[in-house]
Amino acid sequence: MTDIILHHYPTSPFSEKIRLVLGYKQLAWKSVIIPAILPKPDVLALTGGYRKTPFMQIGSDVYCDSALICDVLEHLQPTPTLYPDAAKGLARIVAQWADSTLFWAAMAYNLQRQGLAAMFEDAPTEAAKAFGADRAAMAVGMTRLRPADASAAYKSYLRRIANLLEGQDFLLGSAPCVADFAAYHPLWFSRVRVPVMAGILDATPAVLVWMDRMAALGHGSMEKFSATDAIAVCAASMGATTLNDTYFQDDHGIPLGSRVTVAAESFGAETTQGELIAATRSYFTLRRVDERAGVVQVHFPRIGYVLKKVEA
Repeated sequence: MTDIILHHYPTSPFSEKIRLVLGYKQLAWKSVIIPAILPKPDVLALTGGYRKTPFMQIGSDVYCDSALICDVLEHLQPTPTLYPDAAKGLARIVAQWADSTLFWAAMAYNLQRQGLAAMFEDAPTEAAKAFGADRAAMAVGMTRLRPADASAAYKSYLRRIANLLEGQDFLLGSAPCVADFAAYHPLWFSRVRVPVMAGILDATPAVLVWMDRMAALGHGSMEKFSATDAIAVCAASMGATTLNDTYFQDDHGIPLGSRVTVAAESFGAETTQGELIAATRSYFTLRRVDERAGVVQVHFPRIGYVLKKVEA
């Protein structure tokens, strides 16, 4: 298996989700630390436009979105599984809720004035302003919860998570699944990144105990790696994709070989353009060429992403 390269930064919540999955599956991986805000020239050399965090690279294959990354890691290392047979559909549904509804409620709560002040207490004022401007640009068109509404929703969701944990160690049974990793990372941000806001967790002690179990999974075997070296790995790759599903599901009337764009439906909707080389039941793949990275296959999940044909 070609090396797993995770492009991330330490305080990214979705990166913590994937770091824990790597730990759970006891995988070795290379760590490329990327900027939290634009400009990200090395990121864009690989993704072609997508700039959310994290993304995963294997050779010249670049996997965008933590949901797809989880699927790829399951393919590479099927045990222990993220998708238990007895609750496969439920695990995915809970994970999707956690990565969207729970995440945005938690972050609207976490990033109130007090939380932001704690995040940037040792940083220059310009850093906080730049972060705010960057995230505002990524959230254009989104409806975001007001702080009071976010607090109320977050409290309700924490109680529901506690309900799921009644009589068992993890959300859907005796072992963690993709639902646990998705639900954990926004709570991790409250507890670890902005501990001044972590008091909201105290009303659900079972959730705190579960969080301790999740944290104990660790991050696997990590080796530091540079962005320059990661781009060189891509350029030198033979281009064999890790995903090998050849089924073509045409929901858009766009044939393979067409010039297309893919973008997130909402947050971080920058487009990636390339040649559509795969459109399976669960993902799209674009082939693009970069002057530094060479030929790159960029993969996106279908859910949450918009495919459009580039008109001549």
